[in-house]
Amino acid sequence: MLLLAGMLLTGLVGAINGGAYRRVADYATPVPASLEAPSVDARAEKPLSASMSLALDSVAQRYRVSPAALQPIFVAAQQAAKDLDPLLIVAVIGIESGFNPFAQSVMGAQGLMQVIPRFHRDKLPPDAAASGLLDPVSNVKVGAQVLREAIRRQGGLIEGLQYYAGASDDPDRGYSSRVIAEKQRLEQAIRARKPNLAMVVESQKAAREAPPKTN
Repeated sequence: MLLLAGMLLTGLVGAINGGAYRRVADYATPVPASLEAPSVDARAEKPLSASMSLALDSVAQRYRVSPAALQPIFVAAQQAAKDLDPLLIVAVIGIESGFNPFAQSVMGAQGLMQVIPRFHRDKLPPDAAASGLLDPVSNVKVGAQVLREAIRRQGGLIEGLQYYAGASDDPDRGYSSRVIAEKQRLEQAIRARKPNLAMVVESQKAAREAPPKTN
């Protein structure tokens, strides 16, 4: 996973410098671990849905990240989604960290979905390292669980997203608007890429199977 994180960071330097990395409010209230997270084994080879493959292609181009590095993250989002739209999870990642697995806010929120360790340490396996939330797959697994519980607790998508960001009191609902807009961009990119689905899937497969580069 450190290799995966390194690959992502390498591809993200330009995107971050270009302003793609955005961080809004941090969580104000801990969310209890009352909901079991779905089992995620994104390290195993599992196929992405057509929509997620096309979304991955869009994200790889937009954020200049290797498709091979994004693959485990998208598999994790797809598996962890359960009753969520996996594209919503991907949209949250885009807004929260710009796909930077090492992102950390001033409040200590970490990783792709900006999870605060002191609130959600119990959602990680008992043997997880202190830096467990910097593991991209673990971060997506925990972040999806937190997001699902926030939406369920608040009774709706918009309210849940605001709660996830610690911005429930924002009358403009700025955070949720940005996430929804990001999700809509992904959906638009999927529609535009559908005629090239076979080529996109084959390209991603080739990237995953390519031998690692050595200096």
